[in-house]
Amino acid sequence: MKIMNCPLNGPRNITEFTYGGEFKHMPDPATCSDSEWADYVFNSEDMLGVVREWWMHTPSSYWFLVERHTGSDEIIRTFDPKEVFTSRVEFTAAPAKETAR
Repeated sequence: MKIMNCPLNGPRNITEFTYGGEFKHMPDPATCSDSEWADYVFNSEDMLGVVREWWMHTPSSYWFLVERHTGSDEIIRTFDPKEVFTSRVEFTAAPAKETAR
């Protein structure tokens, strides 16, 4: 049985977790190009070595970060996202586009 340490709930069976994808810093949606945004949304590094990933403890819906070695699948550490994010990003709604009739 593989165990992952949830920063909020402690050690749990790996079946209680859902993989959320590679952790990447988000470009500024107001200033980045379409190509940069597409790269952020759709592409991943897919590298051998230690990577940061999003994981969720499914029963509690708690999202956190994991450093994991992709070759050995060893979980090096798990930690709360507030170690990386020091402030909240507020998004403004895009103005509605008028449609021609």
